[in-house]
Amino acid sequence: MIKWLKTKLPSSQEVRRHRYLAIFGKFIHSPNLWHMNSGSMSRGAAIGLFWAFMPIPFQMIPAAALAIVYRANIFIGVILVWVSNPLTIPPIFYFAYRVGRWLLGIPKYHFRIELSLHWLQTTFLVIWKPLIVGCFACALVSALTGYIVMRIIYWKMPTQHSTK
Repeated sequence: MIKWLKTKLPSSQEVRRHRYLAIFGKFIHSPNLWHMNSGSMSRGAAIGLFWAFMPIPFQMIPAAALAIVYRANIFIGVILVWVSNPLTIPPIFYFAYRVGRWLLGIPKYHFRIELSLHWLQTTFLVIWKPLIVGCFACALVSALTGYIVMRIIYWKMPTQHSTK
């Protein structure tokens, strides 16, 4: 599986030239960020899945920054951020809102999402706390799950022995 994944991933040079990752300069050239081993892949999965649930724009940037800090596989960290994308954001954030509401013990509040200043000034001010708490809780659970699943995948893989 890892061999197949390596054939599908862009080269480290291609990723280094990515316009959003250029802000990291020479730090992105560390070979540890490109290794596909159990530790770096697991850390990358945890980082990417954590930031996928954060309700901020440009989630790839903090994911890449943490991958650099924690020597995680940067590609896995950045690509898993895209679990939340324009198609999945509404159900993810609605689920996170419900989780946050449950964690905080807040009663159900009926609302419709509108893209207007009035909605932001009224409704969003009511739902922001459960949304943020739910996003953080979902981020932690998904990061831990991603880390464990990646470790299990590596643990179950047959060891490749080289012959000399």
